Amino acid sequence: MADKPPVEVGGTTTDALPAARPKAAGNPVFRMMGFPNFRFKLPSRNWLIFLSITGSFTTAVLYDRYHKKRAQQRWCNLVSHIAQEPLPTTQMPRKITIFLSAPPGDSIRAAREHFHEYVKPVLAAAAMDWDVIEGRREGDVRAGLAEKIRKKRRKDGEKSKANTEGETPEENEDLVQQLRATTGVKDWEGVQGDLVLGRHTWKEYVRGLHEGWLGPLDPPPDTSPTSAHGKEAQSLATEQPPVADDASPSPDPLQTGAASGTTADSGVRPIEAPKPEPQKEEKPKQPVQVPPYVSTSDYPSVPLAPSTPNVLPPTIVLPLPHLLGFLNTPIRIYRFLNRRHLADETGREVAALVLASHIRAWDPRSDSTGSGPSSDNEALLEERRSDNAAIQGRWEPESVLEGEERDWHKVAWKRYQGKPERVWRNSMVIEPRIGERMRRFDLTGDEEDKARQDGGKDPAAKGYWENIKKMVGWEEDKTVKGWEHGSVGEESE
Repeated sequence: MADKPPVEVGGTTTDALPAARPKAAGNPVFRMMGFPNFRFKLPSRNWLIFLSITGSFTTAVLYDRYHKKRAQQRWCNLVSHIAQEPLPTTQMPRKITIFLSAPPGDSIRAAREHFHEYVKPVLAAAAMDWDVIEGRREGDVRAGLAEKIRKKRRKDGEKSKANTEGETPEENEDLVQQLRATTGVKDWEGVQGDLVLGRHTWKEYVRGLHEGWLGPLDPPPDTSPTSAHGKEAQSLATEQPPVADDASPSPDPLQTGAASGTTADSGVRPIEAPKPEPQKEEKPKQPVQVPPYVSTSDYPSVPLAPSTPNVLPPTIVLPLPHLLGFLNTPIRIYRFLNRRHLADETGREVAALVLASHIRAWDPRSDSTGSGPSSDNEALLEERRSDNAAIQGRWEPESVLEGEERDWHKVAWKRYQGKPERVWRNSMVIEPRIGERMRRFDLTGDEEDKARQDGGKDPAAKGYWENIKKMVGWEEDKTVKGWEHGSVGEESE
């Protein structure tokens, strides 16, 4: 390799100067600590799109969750004083009845989750007790409420075949009531109340209410064609004579072979006994649903039960928005990001039930024509119009949450053979004798203004820095322990 030519600098000849080293970029402190060279720059176009979309959606979810908690806490603070009220040891607490049913096309889990997320926090803040009537399929809530009313009518002295034959289906309940009477425990003397979740449950509730107070105590004779066919088949099976082959069994081939002089070597194989088939585990069958005791067309002609009270237990109806389908994803996302409004509306209605300060009657005739089912089913719309044409005007309970019917699955609108009555599909029918006895809870203006003025913060919750000080030990705990009561000031005495 040839040497580099000398360079003449200031009249003297020297060798070639070494190449200058490139200046190191970045902070020298970070470089000495071993950190890589950070170069701050704007992300690329694709990263900006991704971060903006994910950041916006995350911000919307956190914003909605924050205001949802504040809305629930606002109504919890309004009813929390009820939990601090003393209750005598000889009196049972107030117990409300909750009715929830599986939405059309889904399981009951959806209704349970909605109850635990939106309804239970307010009830727990007021230390309320409740009893639940669930329905896993259409008609279960209707049958459960009607049977509950019929039991109450039997206790009030109305006679039925069950009473005359000596059957006591309510032995356990009567035993509990007798034990409470002997110990001096009394039931709650105030208003109890019912809570209904969803439009489909509300339809079954109204149907069961009419069936319980207008229908008979004993089930009507079963005149369905399927049952008659089953009875005929059973009678034919009992009257059929025995088969002749069973009376004279065929001779055993082994015996015939031995009688004719044949042996096992002649090729005759013994007949093997059939092996018993393994028994399959039978799944438990669903309980048969009790059919209605009275039809809606017979309401005007049947008498009212003698023990019917002048005022029925007041109710409150809560929304249960439940929309299925892939094409409805944009609507479902919008509802997911606006759950704070649903929590505020639900908390207001539950607070009205808990306070029970104002109870009013349902309007006998309401001109509100809420949105009905979708316009796809024109035959159903025409049937609804013909049914409502016979009734001039509508009762207020008929239009409650009527817009939820647009979100129902198509299973709710089908007709099934052998099941003439569909509570969800049929229009609601209210008998004036029952409608004028129905009541509902409502919230007064002063109570609502008091809740709106509340910021929705938990009074027992502390801030971030207060929790840090308490965790480190810098803040002195000024709460008096249970064993320290009465010891303050004893040393100076």
